[in-house]
Amino acid sequence: MPILNKRVLQAGERIRVLVVDDSVVIRRLVTHALEQDPALEVVGSASNGSIALQRIPQMNPDVLTLDVEMPEMDGIETLRRVRRDFPQIRVIMFSTLTERGGEITLEALRLGADDYVTKASNEGSLDRSMVRLQEELVPKIKQFFVMPGSRSATPPAAPRFGVAPAVWTSMKVRPKALVIGVSTGGPNALGAILPHIPSGFPLPILLVQHMPPLFTRLLAERLDSNCQLHVLEASQGEAVAAGRILIAPGDFHMKVAANGGGVHVLLDQSPPQNSCRPAVDALFSSIGEVYGGAVIAVIL
Repeated sequence: MPILNKRVLQAGERIRVLVVDDSVVIRRLVTHALEQDPALEVVGSASNGSIALQRIPQMNPDVLTLDVEMPEMDGIETLRRVRRDFPQIRVIMFSTLTERGGEITLEALRLGADDYVTKASNEGSLDRSMVRLQEELVPKIKQFFVMPGSRSATPPAAPRFGVAPAVWTSMKVRPKALVIGVSTGGPNALGAILPHIPSGFPLPILLVQHMPPLFTRLLAERLDSNCQLHVLEASQGEAVAAGRILIAPGDFHMKVAANGGGVHVLLDQSPPQNSCRPAVDALFSSIGEVYGGAVIAVIL
């Protein structure tokens, strides 16, 4: 999600949210969680996509939280129509941590959803569910806006583009690996970039996309079908070698280590870094230890 697309809120303006879910319990839970934040205003709710589309012109929301599976009109069809008729609205999908939920979420991101939140199947209590929603959903809504009075409220200058010198020739040492870190908007960005990397690319590629378990495997499979290089979810002890793109598995930090036989993958479940596991910070730190400065590092 390009920073230039952020909307600057005026003093006293709140982010208007429409909650769309077929479960009355989820609608109430999401509404209550969001209304605890003074920057957010839940302007209404809808039990399916058809009702939501009718209410959008009346309620003028900035953001839609959209359930994936609903009767009458599901999340995917609703998303298609929102993107066609109300392209300015940000859409955050609510997905289940299942194979089907993962596939649908990736399809939703391809169709233009801005982000997603997974529904935890067993939170244990409403209070815990509330806390998780406040920790995960609220920041994902706010990321598309610039709060009044913040330092970034001044619109940035237009970017200047030019032809950059070849990275290969500008580095003092020959690179030994390409590492990529990506979060919001990542699957679409990767889908646009990775297929253009040729089959003879001489460096191993290591990638961290902030996603939960299962989703990272599905992402790897989807990318693998469109790329010239083999894309797969990394496994413990896997060799780091040219010709493949290794994606950190959900809920595991991916690091690298060197031994007499070369460089291999280390996976662990040490605490999240910057609220993420996998975290690109963990990979970049270990890459520095193994390769020093002989790395091309990319943040999308």
